[in-house]
Amino acid sequence: MKNTALTQKHIALGAKMVPFAGYNMPVQYEGVNAEHETVRNGVGVFDVSHMGEFLLKGPKALDLIQKVCSNDASILFDGKAQYSCLPNGKGGIIDDLIIYRVNAQEYFIVVNASNIEKDWNWIASHNDLGVEMQNLSDDYSLLAIQGPKAALAMQALTNIDLSNMTYYTFQYGTFAGIENVMVSATGYTGSGGFEIYVKNEYAAKLWDAVFEAGAAFGIKPIGLAARDTLRLEMGFCLYGNDIDDSTSPLEAGLGWITKFTKDFTDSEFLKNQKEGLTRKLVAFEMMERGIPRHDYPILDAAGKVIGKVTSGTMSPSMKIGIGLGYVATEFTSLDTEIFIEIREKGVKAKVVKLPFYKAS
Repeated sequence: MKNTALTQKHIALGAKMVPFAGYNMPVQYEGVNAEHETVRNGVGVFDVSHMGEFLLKGPKALDLIQKVCSNDASILFDGKAQYSCLPNGKGGIIDDLIIYRVNAQEYFIVVNASNIEKDWNWIASHNDLGVEMQNLSDDYSLLAIQGPKAALAMQALTNIDLSNMTYYTFQYGTFAGIENVMVSATGYTGSGGFEIYVKNEYAAKLWDAVFEAGAAFGIKPIGLAARDTLRLEMGFCLYGNDIDDSTSPLEAGLGWITKFTKDFTDSEFLKNQKEGLTRKLVAFEMMERGIPRHDYPILDAAGKVIGKVTSGTMSPSMKIGIGLGYVATEFTSLDTEIFIEIREKGVKAKVVKLPFYKAS
């Protein structure tokens, strides 16, 4: 099992460590609900150094990205990021990812930890364009500093104007005395904040500086369990749960990152599928007491199985059970009554619009 450059910091802080995507990762420190609350109302720090990073360089770098990704990366400009996915040639999803345009001939791509090798091999297998590919996954550490107080808490550490960075943009600057750091206004929580990429040798210095600067703002370390409840309240898909090699981006509600203005892997298949989807990912809230969990069956009023839960939890912000799941298309309209099978009993829920959580 791999460690991140910060594993010893987590252990020293008393984190509960678990194996995740081949890494030894902190799942929680003081408890999921308290950590969740810290990010929603203040500022918290995630070590997400297990994520993968690739660099694609050369005059044909964009062409390669356009070929393998569903979204249209031609609209990117220097300093702009984009959410996209890699279709697998059979209508499913190899991975979801973020593309950062450094310049016209250089793109930085961030992928899920569990899919690093799979993604690399897939992109490389389509690289008949002479694009230079570098796998930087083992060289970089990544801190996600998330929450409404993130910009204020971190501003003293950098020459980048954090409060004026717009969502899904990034800049290079000095951060915590480290030169040429990539600071990205992205994250997986829905509460704002930044993701900071540094070489591994600077990770401990960055971590210490971030906690020192954030002390006055009540900054705390946050584990992967709260990362999951935060992203689920926003309805963000998790690879391996809500999307995988058997789900199409259209079924997953990712039509907005599936652009038919260009040809890409599966574009013809997906164009045809668009005309007749048989199932879709829906968001639902429990109408009765019960916590939906991954793989629980979803039923209609007659008790017939119409789908299954892909992600579910008790929402720390809303104090009700929430979840995502695939159901037959006739059950996807808002307010449709469905039932989640919990301990062999159908518990009432209804289809709702995302996000579950809306900041007041």
